Amino acid sequence: MVAVVTRGNADTWPAEVSIDELSQLAITAGASVVGRFIQRLPVPSKAHYLGKGKLDELLALKNSTNYDVVIFDDELSPLQQRNLEEILQVKVIDRAALILDIFAKRARTHEGQLQVELAQHQYLFPRLAGQWSHLERLGGGIGTRGPGELQLETDKRLIRQKIHHLKAKIEEVRKHRVLYRQQRQKSGIPIVALVGYTNGGKSTLLNALSQAGVFVEDKLFATLDPTTRRLTLPDKRVVLLTDTVGFIRKLPPTIVTAFRATLEELTEATVLLHVVDLTCHNAPEQCQVVEDILADLDLREKPRVTALNKIDLLLNGDRTWDEASAINYLSDQRGAGDKNTVLISAARGWGLTKLLKLISGTLAKTSQPV
Repeated sequence: MVAVVTRGNADTWPAEVSIDELSQLAITAGASVVGRFIQRLPVPSKAHYLGKGKLDELLALKNSTNYDVVIFDDELSPLQQRNLEEILQVKVIDRAALILDIFAKRARTHEGQLQVELAQHQYLFPRLAGQWSHLERLGGGIGTRGPGELQLETDKRLIRQKIHHLKAKIEEVRKHRVLYRQQRQKSGIPIVALVGYTNGGKSTLLNALSQAGVFVEDKLFATLDPTTRRLTLPDKRVVLLTDTVGFIRKLPPTIVTAFRATLEELTEATVLLHVVDLTCHNAPEQCQVVEDILADLDLREKPRVTALNKIDLLLNGDRTWDEASAINYLSDQRGAGDKNTVLISAARGWGLTKLLKLISGTLAKTSQPV
């Protein structure tokens, strides 16, 4: 894992935290992490990303760690990637390619697979122009789960045709989604959409509230495809509870673009339910990532309920706590002062009654019919 910290960078995330997350992504993709490398520079080298001295150090580490892939925390230019691979003689990928690889592994529905494939082609296209005259697939493993039909003779014209074809298919899916949404709107059933940073507990909460049976794992992007379930609130109002892809910092623009059809579900939502992992040391920064993406989607003003999740993990593993005592204690310690914020443990079912009442109250203010 390699990262460069630059002077005057507005990024508020410490380099160590960022590279921790990169390591989690790599493990999710199936890698074993054998080393971490951080350099501080005024600006990254245009030719090699790293400075020459640090690049020599990285090359020397090959003998002691026997690494066969190097993953960089920022998106590399085609020139940087080609130069690094020539010097290190191993596969070099960047954060964007790693996230795309995980998405390719996790997508299960036809729509999700189309969106991932489009994102992969859009990511690869500029790299064809700057690095290869043809797209060469470099063996198996991380960073190479790509559009399988592409062979060595594929050129930019064929890539353009493929992108055009995928966009047309996704547009067909989007039209079906629009019709489906129109039917839902006629029914008058409000939509509550789960949003949040990846691995914040959205799928666990969906399961706890609706017995949805969604796959849950303590890994980034454990679930990718959207899931929607009916849910009856305490005031007898019926809502549709829908889960969407988790957010992450430095999310490749190609992913945001490709998944815009799916993210339109958030546009149609009556209320957004923001799930926050309260145990994460950089939870405020994660929340800011979510806010920034919602702002990009023009959703910042959408009615919101915030669930501060995983409070049971803040009790030092002591399972003798009951729900009321834990929530009262943590309210004093951590606070949940905002009237639209509630402390919960989706895994243990704590705080869910209050959460549902809060959703009911928020929906009532939107003048949605019961």
